[in-house]
Amino acid sequence: MTYNPRKASQTVAFFALKTAQRRINVLKVVKLVYLADRENVARYGSPILDERRVSMLNGPVNSFTYNHIKGEVSPEYDGGWSEFVSDRSNHDVGLASKNISVDDLDELSDAEVATLEIVWESFGDLDQWQLVDLTHDEANVPEWEDPKKTGYNSKTIEFENMLAAIGIPSHEEHAAEMESVGNATRFLKGL
Repeated sequence: MTYNPRKASQTVAFFALKTAQRRINVLKVVKLVYLADRENVARYGSPILDERRVSMLNGPVNSFTYNHIKGEVSPEYDGGWSEFVSDRSNHDVGLASKNISVDDLDELSDAEVATLEIVWESFGDLDQWQLVDLTHDEANVPEWEDPKKTGYNSKTIEFENMLAAIGIPSHEEHAAEMESVGNATRFLKGL
């Protein structure tokens, strides 16, 4: 796994840019980032951010991005995060500069920006608690599991579980399916 803090900060900055104040609630943006990864997986087969995801009490979270938002990453591991996102203030994060625009988000592909737009259009009007409720609903995000059941504060969300919840065959299932198709093709060619 290769986490890209600069790309993660640009993802957060995208959502902050969508608000009038150019700041966004931490809990809200954490949910939007997770939903964006999930949507990108559904659309293109891979998440926007390459990182560990966990089930926490308030729903699914992109772990490394959340640590950056909380300021729990030492400066030598900033990786470009502070170029786009300011330090957390109260319950919000904002843009590092008032001059940042979507055109500055050079780590994000056009397809990823399109995914972020879709997520904002779908969920941007919801507040953080509505997003918590949405991500706790098994009909919406079945891969989230209440970590209290394990006795821990968080539980890793396996990528295979996200794929299954979205309805995409796992890597093993996909490989087996392709092998089966290949065997059938070889059989048909032999007739």
